[in-house]
Amino acid sequence: MRPKPGRPEGLLLTPGAGSGRDHHTLVALDEAVAPLPVARVDFPYRKEGRKAPDRAPKLIASLVADAEAFAASTPLAPEGLVLGGRSMGGRICSMAVAEGLPAAGLVLLSYPLHPPGKPEKLRIDHLPDLHVPCLFISGTRDAFGSPAELEEHTAAIGGPVTHHWLEGKAHDVKGADDEICAVVVAWLADLPARPPTRR
Repeated sequence: MRPKPGRPEGLLLTPGAGSGRDHHTLVALDEAVAPLPVARVDFPYRKEGRKAPDRAPKLIASLVADAEAFAASTPLAPEGLVLGGRSMGGRICSMAVAEGLPAAGLVLLSYPLHPPGKPEKLRIDHLPDLHVPCLFISGTRDAFGSPAELEEHTAAIGGPVTHHWLEGKAHDVKGADDEICAVVVAWLADLPARPPTRR
C-alpha cells in the first residue's frame, strides 16, 4: 500500500566531498529511519577511485540518475523521496531539486554556505528556487557558515525551513550522530502535517 500523499516514501543520502556512502553519519541515519527505504549513494569520482570531486553538472546528473533508479526499483513515487546528505552532497541535492528534480524535502547536514575563510564566495544562487521543506543541521562552530549566515541566506528559500544547531560542533559535527538522527526522524515524522507549497 502506498503511503498517504505528502508522507515521505524514501530517503536518498549523499556523502561529503571527502567521504563515501558508508560515512558513519549516513549509516546511522539509514538505521534510524527504518523501515523507511533508504539509498546511500556515491558520486562518480568516488566510484572511480578519484579524490577530487567532479564539477557540479556531472554531480547533479549522477544524483538525478540515482534518485530515478531508486524510485524505479521500488514502489516509490519520485516526488515522495526526501533527498540530502552531508556538506557537498547536500548542496548537490539542493541544486538538483532547484533545477526540477522532484522531492518531498531536503535534509542538509553541515551545508557548505561558503568556503572556510571566504564568506564572500556564497553558494546561494539556487536557494530561491527551492520550494520544498528543508532541514538544515549544522554545528555552531562550522567554518563553512555560521548560524547567523545560514539563517540570513536560507530566508530566500520558498519552502518551509527548519534549522537545528549542534552546540559547539564544527563542520564534521563529530560525536553528534545520535542528536542528528533524532532530529531527522522527528522532522520526517512531521512532514505529512506540513501544507504543500506551490510555486
